[in-house]
Amino acid sequence: MSFNPSDIGIPNGNIFAFPTTYEEAQITIIPVPWDVTTSYAAGTSKGPQAILDASPQLDFYHRHQAQLWETGVYMLPISEEWQRINAQLRPQAAQIIDFLETGKSIAEKKDLYQLQSNINEQSERLRKWVYEEAEKIIADQKIPIVLGGEHSSPLGLIDALAEHYDEIGILQIDAHADLRSSYEGFTHSHASIMYNALMNINITHLVSVGIRDICQEEVDFATQSGNRVQLFYDWDIKQQVHYLRSKTWDSLCAEIITPLPEKVYLSFDIDGLHSSLCPHTGTPVPGGLTFYEAMYLIQKVVESGRKIVGADLCEVAPNPYHPADEWDANVGARVLFELCCWMS
Repeated sequence: MSFNPSDIGIPNGNIFAFPTTYEEAQITIIPVPWDVTTSYAAGTSKGPQAILDASPQLDFYHRHQAQLWETGVYMLPISEEWQRINAQLRPQAAQIIDFLETGKSIAEKKDLYQLQSNINEQSERLRKWVYEEAEKIIADQKIPIVLGGEHSSPLGLIDALAEHYDEIGILQIDAHADLRSSYEGFTHSHASIMYNALMNINITHLVSVGIRDICQEEVDFATQSGNRVQLFYDWDIKQQVHYLRSKTWDSLCAEIITPLPEKVYLSFDIDGLHSSLCPHTGTPVPGGLTFYEAMYLIQKVVESGRKIVGADLCEVAPNPYHPADEWDANVGARVLFELCCWMS
């Protein structure tokens, strides 16, 4: 099929409207429409569809990868089953969260405790489903990306990659550390993804960048990990690079990537970016990286000779009040495009 990347994008069901089949693709995207454990604003389950819808309007010249469409990127169909399960469970989770915010224990409400247990079971089912999808992609020698959904979505992918590589480091771009052992009784909470990932011994390092919303439990966990977890707080980045100018962003990027081993997993929560770029994400926080600060960091990882073996992009949510407003999806599609370019 002929394809002119300079021509108008005509939606064809695939990401970026690329004329790529699964068999032809080097990179395969697993969309995960899931926001059950979201603790603030729901809507990230609609992120994969919103990004898919926005993606054909991009222009496809890239300064370091001008022929991504030839390399091949394919997105699996969005699962109707998981959309249905998410729609069923999200109101139940909201009911649990509302009850907990009254200061009462879930043990006092047997019906809510049962709902909570069921959500944890379904979250584990989702992890296994993502794991199985990722296993197929890895077996076919393709690079996997999870497109969430809330940030709990990619745990199965991380597990699958950790079985194939003895040593993986995670580079996390995020406003939150996500190091809680559980949150609101949800063992696969979006606030626990990095804690759960680190339960795998083959995940040897976690380097988190842009952190600016964190609790004492997470600070203690990182401190007690030795050098396994390193946090680069957004306020320190701003002070060193923008205010005191004691470091350049280039030199700080070198510090950030130094602990990472040869194989790197990139976890990109859209709220790691400046909040003006992702105002409708699940848990927005003032501050954050600029778009090109984040992209430059990824560039430095690749230029260092390290290999990005998998990635996720999570927490993109469309505007719930103005469906025609595609700003969040537009930014998300551009982040995804950059990830694919650097990973190819």
